[in-house]
Amino acid sequence: MVTEDPVVTNPEHYRTLFENDYVRVLEYTDEPGESTTAHVHPNSVMITLTDFQRRLSVGGHEREVSLAANQAMWVPAQRHAGANIGQTPTHTIFVELKGPSAGDVSDATLGPVAA
Repeated sequence: MVTEDPVVTNPEHYRTLFENDYVRVLEYTDEPGESTTAHVHPNSVMITLTDFQRRLSVGGHEREVSLAANQAMWVPAQRHAGANIGQTPTHTIFVELKGPSAGDVSDATLGPVAA
């Protein structure tokens, strides 16, 4: 996963805020029109600090996701690339799980899911 670690593949957007043996907490920021290259997230909780409007893609599949600020969403382990298709900057926090709770990465899942 090292080569698909978002902090490595997209350091202009992701930074590590905290890490221990159980979780890693990432901050994500971007501007309208900016995008990321493909990267992997383990099972995570995503907290939107701003409105969130993105197009996520992997393996020829795409999904548009729009969320309001101040929501917490479950994000199953996945690989994707993303683009800010909104009119405002994106600011989110990811709490990534480690160990057996990290889950298996799937290219069939794109983005957060309802509880």
